[in-house]
Amino acid sequence: MHSDNHRPFLELRVLYFEDLELGMSASFEKTVSSSDVVGFAEITGDRNPIHLSEHFAARTPFGTRVAHGLYTASLISAVLGTRLPGPGAVYISQSLHFLAPVRLGDTVKVDVSVIELMAERRRARLHCVCSVEGTPVLEGEALVKVPARTETRTG
Repeated sequence: MHSDNHRPFLELRVLYFEDLELGMSASFEKTVSSSDVVGFAEITGDRNPIHLSEHFAARTPFGTRVAHGLYTASLISAVLGTRLPGPGAVYISQSLHFLAPVRLGDTVKVDVSVIELMAERRRARLHCVCSVEGTPVLEGEALVKVPARTETRTG
C-alpha cells in the first residue's frame, strides 16, 4: 500500500463479501501535518486552540499542538473505503477509544482486520488500531455493509 502523503490513494482494492475471510487485514500510514490539522478544523468547525495554537497548547498537559481525535479516526475510513473491504463498503457504526495524543509530525499507522462476518446481512466487523511508533493511540471496531458480487453484475 502507498504511504505517500502528497497524493490520494492510487491503488484501490475491491473486495466483495464473498471474498472476505476472518483475519484478513490491511494498513495505511499518514504523517500528520499542520495543514492537515488546520484543514480538518476548517472543514469541521472545531477550532479548539489545542489543535491550532502552539502558544495555547504549550500550557496543556500535551505541551504542544495535537491532532483532532476524529482526524485520527478518519484515517480508518481511508482503509475501509479503499482497501478492506474497499469501494462500495458502507459504514454502519464505529466504536472509538482514544488512548494517546497524536502530535504534528507523527506518522500514524492504521491497521484493520476482519474479526466477524455476518452473511445474512453481508456485514463485516473489523478491529481497528491507529498507532504511532508501535504505540496504540486509538482503537475500536467498525461495522460495515459489504456489497455482494451479484449486486454489481450488469446484464
